[in-house]
Amino acid sequence: MKRAVTRERNKTYYRVLHTPLWIWVFFILPGNLTYALYTKGPDARHLYWLLAVVAVCVWRGFAGRLPGCEFQPYVTHWGLNQPNLPYRVVCYTAAWVDLLVPFALNALGLILAVTTGQWRLGELYRWLYFPLAALIVLGTLLDLTPRARRSTLHEGAERAWFYVAAWTVVPAQLAAWAAWRLGGRLGVLAATLAWLRFAAFFGTTAVILWLGITERLPRTARYVEPTGVPAMEGSPGSSLDVVES
Repeated sequence: MKRAVTRERNKTYYRVLHTPLWIWVFFILPGNLTYALYTKGPDARHLYWLLAVVAVCVWRGFAGRLPGCEFQPYVTHWGLNQPNLPYRVVCYTAAWVDLLVPFALNALGLILAVTTGQWRLGELYRWLYFPLAALIVLGTLLDLTPRARRSTLHEGAERAWFYVAAWTVVPAQLAAWAAWRLGGRLGVLAATLAWLRFAAFFGTTAVILWLGITERLPRTARYVEPTGVPAMEGSPGSSLDVVES
């Protein structure tokens, strides 16, 4: 095993700063509302949903039942076989939906735009967002979704892959958005603009993904349990002989 953290308790500011992250995760979770927000602007549905999400996340964060908002770290050692907590399973499943589904739909939308000349992202969100989200939920039920599995045994690698995804997805979509805004202001033709957004999106994806896979980005270093060594079981606060590797 390898020690993941040395602190025994999370500081208040650390817990507070994690709460807005989970508010954002759950606020953008309904894909239809998020797509409408970016294309048409906010309406009453967004306000009501935001108020509900804020209320629940503040409540659960104050109780220490959101990842990063705990009173003490739950995962203290990489390679420690302990049960994953239900709120971690729910939160990281939602986070994977936010990361992967819009990214996949934007990628497919850009491919269709440059091959057919039609922008059909609205239809993709309408018909594919929730089926794709359901696939990730199914992956959690089958114990396949990283960081949302029943055990934290492989957290040292799963955490790294989660950050690889986050580092890749966010800049790629921002790059495509910036290309769209810049191209629109410069009066670029629709076909050329589609290719510009395509290049920005997939070019950024390739570069950032390579940096993440090669562990050159923060929090992307992976810890893999040595083969042939039996997994240790325990719980936070238990006495463990830690072997640094």
